[in-house]
Amino acid sequence: MTTIDEMKSRKSVRMFSAEPVSTEDRQTILECAFAAPTAGAQMLYSIIDITDQAIKLALAECCDGQGFIAQAPLVLLFLADCRRWLDAYELAGCEPRSPGLGDFYIAFCDALIAAQNTVVAAESLGLGSCYIGDVVEQPERVTALLGLDDYTFPATLVVYGHPTAQQLSRPKPARFAGQFLVHQNRYRRLSAEEQRAAFASRGQDFDSFVVPFYRRKYDSAFANEMNRGLVEYLKPFQG
Repeated sequence: MTTIDEMKSRKSVRMFSAEPVSTEDRQTILECAFAAPTAGAQMLYSIIDITDQAIKLALAECCDGQGFIAQAPLVLLFLADCRRWLDAYELAGCEPRSPGLGDFYIAFCDALIAAQNTVVAAESLGLGSCYIGDVVEQPERVTALLGLDDYTFPATLVVYGHPTAQQLSRPKPARFAGQFLVHQNRYRRLSAEEQRAAFASRGQDFDSFVVPFYRRKYDSAFANEMNRGLVEYLKPFQG
């Protein structure tokens, strides 16, 4: 299977076998992160390799009780990290300003690009993976748990492992057809007819799907808590 085939067929895996991720595969995954595109070659991210089972359990609880996080053999937290360069500037005798939202944005992109490289690498090694965005829900607890600095931000948590047979056979969730995602030269809002056609393109009836999904995801307690958490994390970047 080619890399392109693997990217097209890849799906999130939330159940792992007891087989550990080998030292060699772990190192390969990390090296692929280090090779990712990065703004100005700054590598404005740090990776916390979480091996302490107590910390895994605490993160699983913080992330809406998703127990599979604690069961995953490889758990990596990708931080947008503006602290490392800030310290370097100060050590060199510069008088740097405090990192702002623009600096955060670049670091956030660096962290996510590095994370995606690991996901592609894991797939090529026969490993499954799953992004966990809920890590921003409880900033106070996560900061204390992992010793985060004011100018670091948990961009994403990713878990990896060998998929169970059930996960391998589970169908990949359908995507919107490309015609509803790609715009020519200018952004254009979809018409009501196109909205319904977009959901139909992935096998969903607009009228029966959207409202329950809105209640479960967009207007949910966890979504509101994630927004609160994000505001708390970003306070240092706003002066």
